[in-house]
Amino acid sequence: MQNSASSFLADCPARLAVEILADKWSALVLFALGSRPLRHGELVDRIGGVSRKVLTETLRRLQGYGLLDRIEGPSRRIDYRLTDLGRTLVAPIETLNAWAHENAAAIESFVSGADDADEEAAQPAEGHAVAPKTAG
Repeated sequence: MQNSASSFLADCPARLAVEILADKWSALVLFALGSRPLRHGELVDRIGGVSRKVLTETLRRLQGYGLLDRIEGPSRRIDYRLTDLGRTLVAPIETLNAWAHENAAAIESFVSGADDADEEAAQPAEGHAVAPKTAG
C-alpha cells in the first residue's frame, strides 16, 4: 500500500476516491449492487432510509463516474448494475464494513464518554453557584 503525504494533494486521484465514497449513500449503493443488478425500488428496500429522490441523484452521480450502468430491459424495466470499474470498489467497501463491525463498540464507547465529559463540563462544580447572565 502506497502511503505518502502527497497522496491527498488537490490533484491526486485518492481525493477523487474519497469524494466518491464520502457521500452518505454511494458506498451503500455500490455495496448493494455488488451481488447483482437491482431495480430502483429494490435498492430503496435493500438500503433503507434513502429517499427515492436522493437515490436517483446518487445513481446518476455514480453513473457519471462510470461506476454503474442503467440498463433498460423489456417492458421498460430499468436495472442498475456495476461496471467493471464499479466492481473494483466492492472489496474495499467490504473491508471498510468489516472494520466498522470490529470497531463499532469502541467508537460508540468513546463517543458516549466524550458526550458524558461534555455534559460534566457544562455543569457547575459542586458548591459553586453560577451567576445568571444580565443584559448588558
